[in-house]
Amino acid sequence: MTDIKRCPWSANDPLYISYHDEEWGVPNRDGRRLFEKIILEGAQSGLSWITILKKRENYRRLFDEFDPIKVAAYDEDDVERLMGDAGIIRNQAKIRSAIKNAKVFVEHFGDDEDAFSEFLWSFVDGKPIINQRKSMEELPPVNDISTKMSKALKKLGFSFIGPTTCYAMMQAAGMVDDHLMDCFRHTSNRSDE
Repeated sequence: MTDIKRCPWSANDPLYISYHDEEWGVPNRDGRRLFEKIILEGAQSGLSWITILKKRENYRRLFDEFDPIKVAAYDEDDVERLMGDAGIIRNQAKIRSAIKNAKVFVEHFGDDEDAFSEFLWSFVDGKPIINQRKSMEELPPVNDISTKMSKALKKLGFSFIGPTTCYAMMQAAGMVDDHLMDCFRHTSNRSDE
């Protein structure tokens, strides 16, 4: 597999390689997984993504598989429980934000995870934007769409959800294909989708 051309950011860690090859940039319309991505992208703020990837299974376990209904019901005992577990980023503001975001999710979407997915995908008219980038320097940290998405989510009441976080989530969820043109995972190089 050493002959396979990948985006340079994924080259040095087996976890990154797996994430790059199997998940990043693959269109994801699962509302719960999109909610998870928003929470984890917010947790990543100021840290490297590999730190979050290494802790993702702990997050899933500790946050009830990111079930918005369950997380929305968390109380101060849950905040204390989460703050006491080294398996996640123990940042109280980020933990409280995850709980707040679950409450906002439930307030606006109830238990309709598909409606949340449709809401997010509406920013790209329901289909991935296929970019034609040739170098990592061409990848922006934000775009107009991520800025609009961030404003809309903030208006609903979400927190830790700036334009950069939204753009990272859009990349991860395949709303934009930011694999480099010579990467084997770029849409133009795949026959699986």
